[in-house]
Amino acid sequence: MQSVKYALDEFVDDLNGLIDGGASQEKIFDTGSTYLERFINDPNAVPEKYRNPTGVGKRANHGTYVLYHGDNGLLVTSVVWGAGDHLGPHDHRTWGMIGVIGNTITETRFKRKDDRSREDFAILEQDRVNIVKPGDISLLIPDVDEIHQMDNLTDIPTVEIHVYGNDLRGLERSRFDLETGKVTTFATQRFDNC
Repeated sequence: MQSVKYALDEFVDDLNGLIDGGASQEKIFDTGSTYLERFINDPNAVPEKYRNPTGVGKRANHGTYVLYHGDNGLLVTSVVWGAGDHLGPHDHRTWGMIGVIGNTITETRFKRKDDRSREDFAILEQDRVNIVKPGDISLLIPDVDEIHQMDNLTDIPTVEIHVYGNDLRGLERSRFDLETGKVTTFATQRFDNC
């Protein structure tokens, strides 16, 4: 099957058209996910250097690269999960769409079961586990369905495209400890290419 060419700049222009046109989150998900599906079905649209782990530093088995960041908040990244890579439960505090380009990733979703009265404590309950395959898309809906854990349980890297409504750099987010209920705040400081 021949894949349709859909370049990064076309993908970004289409998404910016939605956002700048005042589309609701629902419309962004409905229409934007079709754009993302088209984009991830052409793996060569992402440069090879952004489809591999960094190979250096404390997370040499991982890679997170900014492909685009706009004045309207739109952030498009390539995330590479090396073999055995793991990231525990965390939230995003912005809408997001994640599409798998290559291999698979195990995504575990959680629901908050506490009353959210304490910023430093949360009770999470596992909601579902999905094996996300090439061409599949996950949606992150703030405060409704956004807390997840990511695991590459395979022996080769998994490549994903992440699309967010806000730049994650400096955005206060939360990590959740499933055993103690402790919530720790954090913010992404940088990406591997900037």
